[in-house]
Amino acid sequence: MALQLAFEDIGTGSPVVILHGLFGSSGNWRSVARSLSSRHRVLSVDLRNHGSSPWADSMDYLEMAEDVRVLIAREGLPSPSVVGHSMGGKTAMALALASPASVGNMVVVDIAPVPYADRFTPYVEAMRSIGAAATASRTEAQRRLSERLPDPNTAPFLMQNLVSRNDHFDWRLNLAAIGMSVPTLSAFPSALLGRRFTGPATLIHGSNSDYVAAADIEAFRPLFPALEVHTVEAAGHWVHAEQPQAFLAALQQALDRHAA
Repeated sequence: MALQLAFEDIGTGSPVVILHGLFGSSGNWRSVARSLSSRHRVLSVDLRNHGSSPWADSMDYLEMAEDVRVLIAREGLPSPSVVGHSMGGKTAMALALASPASVGNMVVVDIAPVPYADRFTPYVEAMRSIGAAATASRTEAQRRLSERLPDPNTAPFLMQNLVSRNDHFDWRLNLAAIGMSVPTLSAFPSALLGRRFTGPATLIHGSNSDYVAAADIEAFRPLFPALEVHTVEAAGHWVHAEQPQAFLAALQQALDRHAA
C-alpha cells in the first residue's frame, strides 16, 4: 500500500519533484529548491522510512515509486519534472518506467539502473550501534558515530537524522527496515528492464564519482532513449553539494529542455 509522504513545498510555476538519496531527507535539497522556486513549484519529498514520512517494513523501488506516483496524483501535478539523487534517482527511474504518464521529465543525479555492491550496511550498523537513546549530547553522538563509520567525514550528514524526542535522542530513520532492504536498494528492479520511458531524460553525474562509469551510461539507453548526459567536473557523488553552481546550471538546462 502506498504511503502518504511528507514534503516541503516552495515556489510557483511548472512542478519539480525532488527525491533524496539514502539516509537523506528533503532538507538536504532546501537550497536547490530555493534556487528553483522563482520559476517552479518545487516539492522536496521525504521518501518512506526517512525524514518526516511514515515507516514501513519494506522499501523496494516499485513501492517507493508508487508512493511518489500517489503524491503526484494527490497534488494534481501536471507532467512534473522528477529529480532524484542516488536512491532517489533509482526511484525516479522506476517511476518513469512503471508509470510514464506521471512523469513529464526525468533527471537522475549520479546513479545508474545497474546493481551496485553493498556500500551501506556498515553505515546502518554504525548508526544502530551507538545507542542514540542513551547518548548524553549530540557532540558525544557524533564522536561515537565517527569512530564506527567507514568514512568519518559522513558523520555530519548522518547526524542530520538524529533528533531530540522528549528527554532522549533518536534516529528519524527506520534503520531496521533500511538494513534489511540494502540488497534491494543496491540493485535495480529486473521487472522494469524491458520497459522504456521515451520522454526527456537527463543524467547529471560527477566526473570524480565512481557511481557512474561509461558502461553504466550505456545501461540507460535501452530504457531511456532520449537520454542526455551532463558531467559536472570536480564533483563526486554529492554533485549538488560539491559543485552547486555547476549542478544548478545543468539542472536548469534539463528543466528548460522539458519546457521547450
